Amino acid sequence: MSASVLYDAPGPKAIVRNRIYAVVGSLAIVALIAVSLVRLADKGHLAPEMWDIFNYSGIRQNIADAVLATLKAFGLAAVGSLVLGVLLAVGRLSDHRPVRWAATTFIELFRSLPLLITIYAIWVGFLTDYSMWALAAGLSVYNGCVQAEVLRAGINSVPKGQSEAAYALGMSKTQVMTTVLMPQAVRSMLPTIISQLVVTLKDTSLGFIILYPELLQTARLIASNTQVNGQYPYVSTIAVIGTIYIAMCLLLSALATWIEKRGRRAKTGIKVAPGAQTADIPTVDAAGPDAGGAGGAGPAGGGTGVSKD
Repeated sequence: MSASVLYDAPGPKAIVRNRIYAVVGSLAIVALIAVSLVRLADKGHLAPEMWDIFNYSGIRQNIADAVLATLKAFGLAAVGSLVLGVLLAVGRLSDHRPVRWAATTFIELFRSLPLLITIYAIWVGFLTDYSMWALAAGLSVYNGCVQAEVLRAGINSVPKGQSEAAYALGMSKTQVMTTVLMPQAVRSMLPTIISQLVVTLKDTSLGFIILYPELLQTARLIASNTQVNGQYPYVSTIAVIGTIYIAMCLLLSALATWIEKRGRRAKTGIKVAPGAQTADIPTVDAAGPDAGGAGGAGPAGGGTGVSKD
């Protein structure tokens, strides 16, 4: 067996041992979940009254407004991060050293800063009265730096022969980047790009620190302002809001899968035009069957053999 193989096929003893580990691990997880549910039930967090609060129209409206606010911030951050990512990726691959250094410094700086600090700094320093724009700007800056690195990796993965062929055809660097390299980079890195967008969607929950009324902030307000049986419904609220987050992320992942499959089925390449029909050109026999006349090339003649008919 080759030394480059990272995983050897398990033998009979290893198969039995792996199955035992799987069963024991599954039982441990089930037991942990059961213990957690029993403790929550003993404290009254699983009582029907804790879940009945979501039947009130006011709470449902608050959650709907929070979902809309979350999607607004995510939409702005997604567009901003993709646009900024393209600009930074092109800047980091620029032939001009100052542009390349500026893009590299920007990327390394904001990738190293915690996202929460970036959002809070933008909110306090520039957009105190516009929490949605502050959240979208912070998400755009951080995720744009990540998307730039993803796109740069995709551009570098394109075979160099394609760019060299494009330059040989007389294309400028801008044309090569926009028509040859960038489309292939986006197509090859699309799963990673969508995965980072899912991270962007989840990071909108950091808007609670600047009091933006997204899902997490709304859940905190609902759970802290609603009292049931002398307790606050944190467990039920977290379960409902967490389910909404999971549903939105799954929908975005499903959209990414659909786009990727559609891109694979798309017809690419240049269509070759059908060739023109060749016209029938009459041929001239150099030595026809009646070529034995006066100018023929028959056995008795010595002419050129071209018929006069």
